[in-house]
Amino acid sequence: MPESDRGHRDGAPRHVHIEKKKAHWLPWLLLALGLLALLLALSRCDQEEEEAVVVAPTASPTQAAEGVIATTPNAGTSAAVAGTAALGGFLAGTEATPRTFQFEKLNFDTAASTVRPEDTAEIDQIAATLTQYPNARIRIAGYADARGAEPANVALGKARADSIKAALVGKGIDAGRVETASGGEADPVDTNATASGRFENRRTELVVTAR
Repeated sequence: MPESDRGHRDGAPRHVHIEKKKAHWLPWLLLALGLLALLLALSRCDQEEEEAVVVAPTASPTQAAEGVIATTPNAGTSAAVAGTAALGGFLAGTEATPRTFQFEKLNFDTAASTVRPEDTAEIDQIAATLTQYPNARIRIAGYADARGAEPANVALGKARADSIKAALVGKGIDAGRVETASGGEADPVDTNATASGRFENRRTELVVTAR
């Protein structure tokens, strides 16, 4: 047989063998690349969802504002929270803290943070109780009705709490015993559709944080 024919026949099987090898591994390679691309895409989607979950709450001025606290327990009716007249009995007992009390008379005029003269008697009573229990620590939380912009209402709630703290400090209570915070407009205890409901929402609360 001619050398050229033998070379052709010898070369052909090798050529066919190489083609079969490529045909055997190429689909697996493509499949692996496809799976890798899919995993990367899924990972990117998960990361974007996690970022969305983290970023979304910070977009709210109420959540971002310093001093904003959690909502009132059992919000939905102002009667659900005990009045400040019960503060002394609580401090004399052993019930766990924190415990929320709502000012019974003290309230604020629209867009105002000044303590009204007719409301100073309740502050006097609270100051006397705190003097009797010198280890007690409290947080004053101010709220607003839903009129106006949310950031302004957050600031207004804080200003109302600060105003009450200043009044208590003026009665001899150590400022270090009193924290202040704002609930803004986010936690109404009454409807914002009526004047009387809005008045209830412009409330202030006292939270005993330690006794």
